[in-house]
Amino acid sequence: MSDFPNSLHSRRDVLRAAAAVTLGSVALGACASEEDTGETAGGQAPQETFSEPSTKLSGDLKILLWSHFVPNHDVWFDRFARDWGSRVGVNVTVDHIDQAQIPTRIAAEIQARQGHDLIQYIATLSQFEPSVLDQRDLVSEATGRWGRQLPLCEKSSLNPATGKFYAYSPGWVPDPGNYRRSLWEAVGMPNGPTTWDELLTGAAQIKNSKGVPLGLGMSQEIDSNMVLRALMWSFGASEQDANERVTINSPETIAAVEYMTKLYGQAMTPEVFSWNAASNNQGLVAGKMSYIVNSISAWRTAAGSNPTVADDTFFVPALRGPETALAAQHVLYNWIIPQHATGIPAAKEFLLHYTANFASATYQSKLYDFSAWSKLTPELPNWLANDPFGSRPPDKLKLLADAIPWSANIGHPGPASTAIGEVFSTFVIPNMFARAVRGEATPQQSVAEAEGQINAVFAKWRAAGLVGG
Repeated sequence: MSDFPNSLHSRRDVLRAAAAVTLGSVALGACASEEDTGETAGGQAPQETFSEPSTKLSGDLKILLWSHFVPNHDVWFDRFARDWGSRVGVNVTVDHIDQAQIPTRIAAEIQARQGHDLIQYIATLSQFEPSVLDQRDLVSEATGRWGRQLPLCEKSSLNPATGKFYAYSPGWVPDPGNYRRSLWEAVGMPNGPTTWDELLTGAAQIKNSKGVPLGLGMSQEIDSNMVLRALMWSFGASEQDANERVTINSPETIAAVEYMTKLYGQAMTPEVFSWNAASNNQGLVAGKMSYIVNSISAWRTAAGSNPTVADDTFFVPALRGPETALAAQHVLYNWIIPQHATGIPAAKEFLLHYTANFASATYQSKLYDFSAWSKLTPELPNWLANDPFGSRPPDKLKLLADAIPWSANIGHPGPASTAIGEVFSTFVIPNMFARAVRGEATPQQSVAEAEGQINAVFAKWRAAGLVGG
């Protein structure tokens, strides 16, 4: 491990010998006007720990990451990163931008061969594999400290065709259904829909009787990418198989597109074709949606700005289709180190420090961020069962404790390869659904067009040796 000069075993010895240094309990700042008790189910916010890096650090570390949907996280993270830098002798700067701008920013910095040393995105960045460093040594170090990484995260950061960890993935976020109980109770489903068929039946009744649509995006944004794959998987369809062979043109995919055409016609409105990643959040918070698929961020926002909607919002796991019940991860953190980076040792040591303190990331994001190593967040089940931030009822998030079995990585049932990363970032799947739903092509024609686009992407990356199959 070139950037960890000591052996893994000797590093463990150092860690065992070093006393954990408490940086202090950090008071949780307000996010909008959300209720904030300042206490967890177990007492106070997690204490942060510090271990000396394995080598002396110096210089600069420039970090770029998204503007978190739970703003309090960014207040905490910026302080956390600066404090670490001060302690180890590294000048740390942190920049936040809208998540939709990050892939474009990465491409520009790679072309210029200058910019940030460490960049985070909320979905796979596999399409940038040729231009980033292999982080296998970092993953090995993390595995030695905390055990096996969550497979969902591993499959979203490792290319099995090359054996390269193009990213480091320390965390993820589940993607449950968010529904308004009062609306669904009126149509006989107080606990929300459990299947895609129930979603169609109930949402159509709500729209007809109350004039309130549901919101599943079909636009060029990240949430549309996620929910439409969930629908496909639940119908037994996928972009590729486990061996990275293109399988998009199937009766199951066509059936999923036909289903979405019905759902749109009976329960949705045209705005879903022009949504950005915040649109479904905004619609739910404003009381204008009966059901969305999202993380808990919209509900957290509503707790401060529209408590009536927040108290009426509940969650369901992945909906069951003809084949299974799966949802994509809502967020999958990919941290990359571009080849032009100059602060490489500091970047890797910081990521280990950040991962070791993931309980704080979870808490400070108000239970939005989940760790790829469950042993690092032992209080999470208790927090979800007794929300420390004032959920009514307090166990509203309890179902998320069992989110792993119904969550899948982008590229499922295969890995998030470079080809999958490009298909994802060019919105082939949302465009496929939108064409058919708007009547611009039949489901069969739209799926065939998507197949041509996906085959071209796979052929390009397979020729470069970056895709299996």
